[in-house]
Amino acid sequence: MSQNILVIGGVALGPKAACRCKRLLPDASVVMIDENPLISYGGCGIPYYMSGEVNSLDALRATPYHTVRDPAFFAALKGVETRIQTRALSVDREKKTVLTRNLATGKEERLPYDKLCIATGAYPRMPDVPGRGLDGVLSITRLETAERTRKACEQGEIKEAVIVGGGFIGLEAAVALADMWGVKTSVVEMLPHILSGALPSNMSHMALHDCQSHKVAVYTSEKLIRLESEKGGETGRVGRVVTDKRTLPAQLVIFAAGFIPNGRLAADAGLACTPFGAILVNEHMQTSDPDIYAGGDCVSVPNLITGKPGYFPLGSMANRQGRVIGTNLAGGSARFPGAVGAWAVKLFNLAFCGTGLSLDKARAEGFDAVSIGVEQLDRAHFYPEKDMMHLELVVERGSRRVLGAQGASAASDAVKARIDAISGVLQYAKPTVDEISNLEIAYAPPFASAMDIVNAAGNVADNTLAGRGNGQDALEFMESWNNRKENKVFFVDTRPAAGSAQLAAAYPGEWHAIPLEELEQRVGEFPEDRPVCLICNTGLRAYDAQLILARHGITGVNTFGGMQAMLKSGLEP
Repeated sequence: MSQNILVIGGVALGPKAACRCKRLLPDASVVMIDENPLISYGGCGIPYYMSGEVNSLDALRATPYHTVRDPAFFAALKGVETRIQTRALSVDREKKTVLTRNLATGKEERLPYDKLCIATGAYPRMPDVPGRGLDGVLSITRLETAERTRKACEQGEIKEAVIVGGGFIGLEAAVALADMWGVKTSVVEMLPHILSGALPSNMSHMALHDCQSHKVAVYTSEKLIRLESEKGGETGRVGRVVTDKRTLPAQLVIFAAGFIPNGRLAADAGLACTPFGAILVNEHMQTSDPDIYAGGDCVSVPNLITGKPGYFPLGSMANRQGRVIGTNLAGGSARFPGAVGAWAVKLFNLAFCGTGLSLDKARAEGFDAVSIGVEQLDRAHFYPEKDMMHLELVVERGSRRVLGAQGASAASDAVKARIDAISGVLQYAKPTVDEISNLEIAYAPPFASAMDIVNAAGNVADNTLAGRGNGQDALEFMESWNNRKENKVFFVDTRPAAGSAQLAAAYPGEWHAIPLEELEQRVGEFPEDRPVCLICNTGLRAYDAQLILARHGITGVNTFGGMQAMLKSGLEP
């Protein structure tokens, strides 16, 4: 007797699970339902459609061979029956049926299942403020919304836009509007930093500078109060955004304040869920009912760094989980043990990537953690094409365990490659800085340095944990510099004279130019009763200076990433 396989959700995970199951179990009856008219699309590509980098909306729904993935495609090529505009209302686990409603006709029907997959995704967090129902207030999680927004931009209807939320999607939307359409764009973020939680504060400042230098206004630590129409009420088209600090004109407001897992269908059926609404699953992606599987943005899987339930609303993860579920719906025993949460986002000049925990998250989880930053060329220094890359390693002091890494570079592929290398190790082991120091990275001058930045980060972390190095980031340097009259810090630039001359001339008696090559002979110039702060181009020369000073009983603090990190953050003295 053939199996009845029912899949609820047709965006990312659902189609992958349905097609994988049908491939392995050809005699099964596989039915996929979704409440939307458009299915099986790359939601992460929506900002790039809005920006014009993706020309056609159908491109987000097409296979690599340009065939649009609609119900006819799934029926003819995959053998999967697909019902669009069909909402799942409830699950009867005892009778093994799902009550559905056709949203076009209103007809209700009970669909039987032997095995069920729930892939209901997540819904955008919409702040409960007056005016949220105005025209022009939306999220960009659906293709229909993206199409309306792009047409409005093309027709010149939008001159000013406000993005509520400074996370991945919010910043991608800001880039799309400002870069392609010249829309005056503002980002309002209630937390102190954009990309908060994903990046440490100093790297968040790099992202901030990248946005601001391209005329995107960013307002952090700011709370949304209300939205007003053009005439001042709560009906009609949006015209203004009111925060606790200012009023911003806007003909478009995009809510990008995060996602809430859509686990209500599962919870109503009595399946185990987290307090924040995500469905709990085991390593086979089974729910608390072994005949019901779930995956994607509606589930919680273990965070492999903390060992606690984690939440990772990422399209790539949904696709990988879909294959696991499809295998198991067909009787297999595939596993998905958890995730470390690797991510990537491209802004204007810089791309940012990360994996595992940021410093703030690590400390919030109870780790005695420290973050070590490195600036280095992504290719051999003698190779003509190269870019400076910033890489931070988050490590636990006592165990020397690596908890995460974050990177930034103009060369998006290069920084992603380094984060991917670290992510692969984090996913299957608990590496220490020693493993990262010796991690094998493919080398040739057009691709990397002989001592790659990944290895260099491990080496700097080793030196720091061993007490051979003492460092601060660019933000800490600037705080010290701005308060130099009070803290009496002795600032030393160890770059060659050509690099340090301008600042030494601008701040005589405050910015001391002592090249590394001369430091041993000029150690007598260092005061015995003042703290010493060292800086160079990337941090390497300043570290060597730190060691020389230590031999003379002088303690110096290095600046991780040096002037290159300062430049990325727009923090030149």
